[in-house]
Amino acid sequence: QVQLVESGGGLVQPGGSLRLSCAASGSIFSTMGWYRQAPGKQRELVASVSSGGSTNYADSVKGRFTISRDDKNTMNLQMNSLKPEDTASYYCNADYVRNGFIINAWGQGTQVTVSS
Repeated sequence: QVQLVESGGGLVQPGGSLRLSCAASGSIFSTMGWYRQAPGKQRELVASVSSGGSTNYADSVKGRFTISRDDKNTMNLQMNSLKPEDTASYYCNADYVRNGFIINAWGQGTQVTVSS
């Protein structure tokens, strides 16, 4: 059974840092990514990393966030210089293949609150 488990969210002051982690299990995953959703807004891509290590970032987080994969099934998001507008629920996302089809899996989410 495929499972994605996020950790590392919390409350931080503006300018602070947090590190999110996602532990994936149950399959071999290709592209993995972090999405976020703030109240009243659509879910948006924050950053993604392919199995080969290629990364992609939303313009709003470039230069502040760094996505990485420790191994094939563990992904991290280092968030520095956090801003109040980064407040959202952050979700781990990963693609895997099952019976020839690409399946997209989601974690339950972890809350990040940036406030003084």
